[in-house]
Amino acid sequence: MADGVDAVTLADILTRADRDLAMDWPTPLASSAARVHRDGNRDVWEAAAFARQHRLSRAAVAAAVTLDERWIDEVADGIVLLCEQSSWCWPAHDDSKRAHGAILATVTDPYLDLGAGEVVGQLAWIDQLLADQLDARYPGLRARMRHEASTRVLAPFVNRRDWHWLGLDGDVHNWSPWIQGNVLVAALRFLDAPTERAERAKVVELVIEGIDRYVAALPADGAIDEGYSYWWNGACRALEALDVLTYATGGRLDAAALIPALRETVAFPHRMHLGGAWYVNHADGQARPSADQPWHSLFRAAQRVGDPAALAHAASHRVAGRPVASEAEGLGRLLRGLTDPAWIAAGEADLPVTPPLPAAVWLASVEVLVAREHGGSSAGLTVAAKGGSNDEHHNHNDVGSFLVAADGVPVIVDAGRPTYTLATFGPDRYSTWAMQSTWHNVPEVRGVPQPAGRQYAAAAVVADLTADRSALSVDLTAAYPAPGLVSWRRTVQLDRGAALVTIADSWTLEPWEHGSALRTAEPPTSVRLLLAGDVVLDDGTALIFPLEGGPPVRLRWPAQIPAILTMRPLDDPMLSDVWGKSLTRLDLDVTGRDTISVTVARDLPTTGDER
Repeated sequence: MADGVDAVTLADILTRADRDLAMDWPTPLASSAARVHRDGNRDVWEAAAFARQHRLSRAAVAAAVTLDERWIDEVADGIVLLCEQSSWCWPAHDDSKRAHGAILATVTDPYLDLGAGEVVGQLAWIDQLLADQLDARYPGLRARMRHEASTRVLAPFVNRRDWHWLGLDGDVHNWSPWIQGNVLVAALRFLDAPTERAERAKVVELVIEGIDRYVAALPADGAIDEGYSYWWNGACRALEALDVLTYATGGRLDAAALIPALRETVAFPHRMHLGGAWYVNHADGQARPSADQPWHSLFRAAQRVGDPAALAHAASHRVAGRPVASEAEGLGRLLRGLTDPAWIAAGEADLPVTPPLPAAVWLASVEVLVAREHGGSSAGLTVAAKGGSNDEHHNHNDVGSFLVAADGVPVIVDAGRPTYTLATFGPDRYSTWAMQSTWHNVPEVRGVPQPAGRQYAAAAVVADLTADRSALSVDLTAAYPAPGLVSWRRTVQLDRGAALVTIADSWTLEPWEHGSALRTAEPPTSVRLLLAGDVVLDDGTALIFPLEGGPPVRLRWPAQIPAILTMRPLDDPMLSDVWGKSLTRLDLDVTGRDTISVTVARDLPTTGDER
């Protein structure tokens, strides 16, 4: 396998695999799994499970390259540990407690989730890599792998068709291609006996049906309502699964270049790019996600559909002298990146490839506008604004929210998601501050925030894109069940000539004495902005010194409007690793008014440091 393998990546994997040999294998414990139901913590169990799989992937690459028996032994140890792990399902996803009253997995009723899909896919790729070596040194081990794959994944996939991620109820999301792509790889590899052909055909047929359902749900503009971060484990997984089908059928099933939504979704990552490591992060995404994404997958997809801008975006992340892929992506992705000659060669160009950074993007399906001062450059101001509803996948209650970045670095921000717990996807989801509209860049009307639900949505959404300006105008009235609210309209505009972003709100409220709360003071109505960096407040203005040392940004509003800063300390690494120790919310009290205009411009003070 060493021929055609990227030498830098291989050396890095071998070095870390050598270090693994001196340590015990990570062990996901029962007590860690039980914590999901006791205190909501899912990280402890998942971290150990992921570390085990990553070690096995490193060992598999080392074994395939060297054929050294010590690495075959290491792979066998990892395989058996996985086969003897009670469940491959992540405890936060398991339905064992609901179905059986059990706090741990029920081994006779395996649950097929993302975790089970990842393990069965990993074992299938190991079988592809090392079948002869495992048969020679560990006769019978491959039969064990097949048994576990069939019992835990393939049979449940066929026999139980009430999996929520199948989308049979019309709600299709990223779990569908992620799980079914792994099921496809497992079926093609493990159901390979002549007596299993009918079974394999059935699994493949169901996978194709499932991937078709996901693709059919993709909007024509290729946008993902879960946001950029989830593209990698949604649309990208679908593209990878279709790539496998193309190979398995000798090219007879080659859909990616033929389906408009798939062609368009290849462009989604670069359309959400703010600059550098920063991205538009609606829903549960991070504004500065890990750079360790399977860029080689995007690169191949862009080649396949003929999208030069997407190709440039992917290639801009291929840096000579750095690994081309990571085991954190999963073994199948690691192997593809490690052995893709075009991707390896992309890092050998004399000059770095620059990302496309389009001047303006309007995605009607998710009602998201992204616009920057200068196409092809992150310099200056970039604004992103959305309409949408509060029933989106990984929803935050953020209808009408917006972001502003200076030189590609967000200054008016969406906090993103904290560390996932059991509550994250349960009935208490919106008890988490980061999901509440109160901590997004939206109004609060007479003390009423936005609730969750499809009915709380933008209306009369109008995008206006010209060479000089880009604007999004939305009616937010339906997003607020506030007493006496007649109308609320918001327009977010980037004026390129003036290098100015304007957020203009106008609204109508019935007089408070006509409301239902007679003899009580009118609850405050406010416009809120969440800020990253150091903030200096003055009368009618705030000066923001962005993260990463970017040029200061000046916010202005009518001086008579009261303003309050509220500090939000960040003790969750998922947030503090992005934003530092805190974020700052600016509350503008607009009670008694019916309009407000806030402007955002870069500010380069000529004297002193106002911090």
